[in-house]
Amino acid sequence: MRTVGTVVRGVRCPVIRQGDDLAQIVCDSILAMGEEQKVEFHDRDIVAVTEAVVARAQGNYATVDAIAKDVAGKFGTDTIGMVFPITSRNRFAICLRGIAKGVKKIYLQLSYPSDEVGNHLFDPELMDQKGINPYTDVLDEKKYRELFGYEKHTFTGVDYVEYFGELIRSCGCEVEFIFSNKVTTILDYTKNILCCDIHTRARSKRLLQAGGAEKVLCLNDILNTSVDGNGYNEAYGLLGSNKATEDTVKLFPRDCGAFVGRVQELLKQATGKTIEVMVYGDGAFKDPVGKIWELADPVVSPAYTSGLAGTPNELKLKYLADNDFAGLSGKELDDAIRESIRNKDGDLKGNMASQGTTPRQLTDLIGSLCDLTSGSGDKGTPIIFIQGYFDNYSM
Repeated sequence: MRTVGTVVRGVRCPVIRQGDDLAQIVCDSILAMGEEQKVEFHDRDIVAVTEAVVARAQGNYATVDAIAKDVAGKFGTDTIGMVFPITSRNRFAICLRGIAKGVKKIYLQLSYPSDEVGNHLFDPELMDQKGINPYTDVLDEKKYRELFGYEKHTFTGVDYVEYFGELIRSCGCEVEFIFSNKVTTILDYTKNILCCDIHTRARSKRLLQAGGAEKVLCLNDILNTSVDGNGYNEAYGLLGSNKATEDTVKLFPRDCGAFVGRVQELLKQATGKTIEVMVYGDGAFKDPVGKIWELADPVVSPAYTSGLAGTPNELKLKYLADNDFAGLSGKELDDAIRESIRNKDGDLKGNMASQGTTPRQLTDLIGSLCDLTSGSGDKGTPIIFIQGYFDNYSM
């Protein structure tokens, strides 16, 4: 019996710059890794490339002035409301600078005690102590400070209310904070609203429009076309962007479908194998200490080859061992389980023997594996090579 299942490797490559032929670099890096590590390539191996280097190669960057111009042009008003931004310096602060430069006053509605992805403004235990109901209570900044003081984030050491307030005012824009988890609260202050939430944005927009808003845009509506030659993303706009410099953001990459197709073609020419390819961003997992849900990108994978579509179709080995084959052991048990796997149905949904297997998209699972492997710091492995992901105990 083979002793190894899935194997994941972080693959190094040169530092990527705008204009680089990234598809060729990825192919060359995978081939060099294969030669160095004595890897034999197979059909259904997986190559994944972080979205950051795809966007870098594309030069998909934009300035805060481009954001300001787009916001001013699309709203056509000096005052807007912003609802449910994530409290992140890397993900949102530069976007906020651009937005603040495009208007004269912002009503900034924050969810509490945490944002959409789990960044906490304060310890939620304080709500119980103060008798605050987060489902109904609306707070202004003064009341918020009376109740919760000047709490700093556990990991970053930042008071995000103070930080966002100073940032907005430094752009010559007035700000008024509102703390409410009901999106339509903002309508008591303004009818022109920018929804800054990520995964709940469609619902927020629908509720605001039904509540009488005059104009509702989402972050994906800002820089969804180029402004003065700046980068853009037609599907996601500012969603998925990261801080590049104090005055620029790196946007989520464009045209990823063409990119993964070309990488797959180059690898096929070089290896003779059909290797699956995907672009990945944030993984989809939650930190048990900081309570942060990692997925600040709009999707885990903006593009992938067809072999990565769908969800796992797996049997739970411990269920088979404890139930169907409870009376077997040793080689007899192993053989029975392998035979069950070989003969499993093409769709195990609803089958008791599949309970407890992960009911998620393959690209979300694989993207999370890739994100944890590459990290977000100085590992220098923006390419991930995976073998044996689709193997099972019968192989």
